[in-house]
Amino acid sequence: MSITPAEIAETRGMVSEQNLDIRTITMGISLMGCADENLERMCTKVYDHITTTAEHLVETAESLEREYGIPIVNKRVSVTPVAQIAAACKDTDLVPLAHALDRAAETLGIDYLGGYSVLVHKGIGDADRRLMNCIPQALNETSRVCSSVNVASLRAGINMDAVLLCAQIIQEAARLTQDRECVGASKFVCFANMVEDSPFMAGAVHGSGEADAVINVGVSGPGVMAAALEELPESANMMEVAEKIKQTAFKITRAGELMSREAARRLGVEKGIVDLSLAPTPAIGDSVARILEIIGVGQCGGPGTTAALALLNDCVKKGGVMASSSVGGLSGAFIPVSEDAGMIAAAESGALCLEKLEAMTCVCSVGLDMIAIPGDTPVEAIAGIIADEMAIGVINNKTTAVRIIPAFGKKEGESVEYGGLFGRAPIMRVNPHAGTVFAHRGGRFPAPLNSLKN
Repeated sequence: MSITPAEIAETRGMVSEQNLDIRTITMGISLMGCADENLERMCTKVYDHITTTAEHLVETAESLEREYGIPIVNKRVSVTPVAQIAAACKDTDLVPLAHALDRAAETLGIDYLGGYSVLVHKGIGDADRRLMNCIPQALNETSRVCSSVNVASLRAGINMDAVLLCAQIIQEAARLTQDRECVGASKFVCFANMVEDSPFMAGAVHGSGEADAVINVGVSGPGVMAAALEELPESANMMEVAEKIKQTAFKITRAGELMSREAARRLGVEKGIVDLSLAPTPAIGDSVARILEIIGVGQCGGPGTTAALALLNDCVKKGGVMASSSVGGLSGAFIPVSEDAGMIAAAESGALCLEKLEAMTCVCSVGLDMIAIPGDTPVEAIAGIIADEMAIGVINNKTTAVRIIPAFGKKEGESVEYGGLFGRAPIMRVNPHAGTVFAHRGGRFPAPLNSLKN
């Protein structure tokens, strides 16, 4: 389908009045050719390959912004999960690879680089364990590197040994950066059914089934969706609400399709996916929680919230798939607490609790995202939270994730302040009845019956 001047004009109106933006243009880069038994040589290869391949990423994105009048908020890079190339060497300390990634990100002028990552949903290899042991220090010593671990999948079940390790990583990453509001934990995410083409951080990686370099685009637009729904009278029925969401998602995704197509052509790389997720920001009017409230929920977290989110998520996907033949990534609605002004307000008022957020993740795009908890939360409780969320992903065959921040030195009712996109995270109550046995049993939670598809 061609994109008409009328569509471009309508999109510019969304930009100027309703906070529409392209949340990120992310270049995925394969590092498979960088593996080397000598760690220092491998670091040099990684830096050189990333900076050469993505050399023109930022300038291309900026030229597209000027030409089409659509802001591109973030320019990012994702790479092959680093544990896969680290297997070539025997070094225990793999933090130098994180330094190489951070230097590359700084040279390119991008905001984040994802892929200091491990896939251990069925077992933990030697290189996987070495890299996992280094994640807290790597996140402490770098500013732009993001890390992720896939601990579960539909076909493998849940690696409970990896779940406990991830809980320990989260706790240690927070402890090491407690002088910076425990920011290390905010750059780490634990997954079930990780996707290999997401443009969004902290969980972006470049999957092994991808081309050498691709462009993946993440659109946004909660403000556009909210403005569209506000046009409907309160007497509109749910079918009319659903149709309005689909129509608006189509328009938002078309903007992402245009930018994805043009960026890939100008950079001379493969066009990847358009992730049509509604990704909020702390800005007023750019909130997924606000959309749910316009649909009719009294305040986000109140009765009806999960149903409203299910409707929103499903209709966003239905509208988006008509606008691009390459919809991928996560695609739907994000509910990060610290990055959404409405979620922050709901958490502070008591309308939204951790358990309600967990229920909402059964029907949204990702999972428990950017949630601050008391710093004295036991590691067993963190592991239990992760295991619960992974079970939702495995049983329902969907991507779920946990990005949680133990706020050392702070307690429930206080908050951590990041500013910018990460916003402000109110510290939420954690159920104190985790116990000490479950997290330490280890082994593998078996794959569910619905994994037997062959």
